[in-house]
Amino acid sequence: MGATEETSPPATSSSSGPPAPATSSPAPPPSSHTGQPRTSLTRARDDVARAVVSIVNAERARAGCAPVTVHVLLARAAQDHSDDMAARAYFSHTSPDGRTFAQRIRAAGWAGGALAENIAAGQADAVAVMRDWMGSAGHRATILNCAYRNIGVGYATGGPYGTYWTQAFGA
Repeated sequence: MGATEETSPPATSSSSGPPAPATSSPAPPPSSHTGQPRTSLTRARDDVARAVVSIVNAERARAGCAPVTVHVLLARAAQDHSDDMAARAYFSHTSPDGRTFAQRIRAAGWAGGALAENIAAGQADAVAVMRDWMGSAGHRATILNCAYRNIGVGYATGGPYGTYWTQAFGA
């Protein structure tokens, strides 16, 4: 079963500072290609991230918000966090080494404005995780905050919950 605020582990949302107004236009998610051969795992993660972003932008459009665009630094921070949670079998906005989501995102190189992070675990696919996030007031508020202009999505498998999801938002 997927995780929400009412189940274990809780899907959680955190933010840092008031976001600036959104003024960005949509762009396709960047490829995570680094010059090395792409693996089926990389392609699968890209497909999952695109699906989440597509659903996020559909929800934002219904709410009258501009779409978010994928930013490579937010995507890297989100993927790294999902990978870390799966590898070290934890579920939290704070890493076992004590770093907060804001510290992790800044360490990835993000120098933009306000930040927010949604995490979830246990959902089978993008539709299920987005259904859980949209069913939670805090996550929904983050997704539908029109001030956020950029997003990164991370997805990893493993650990006790099977799947780990991270959305990193930036203004």
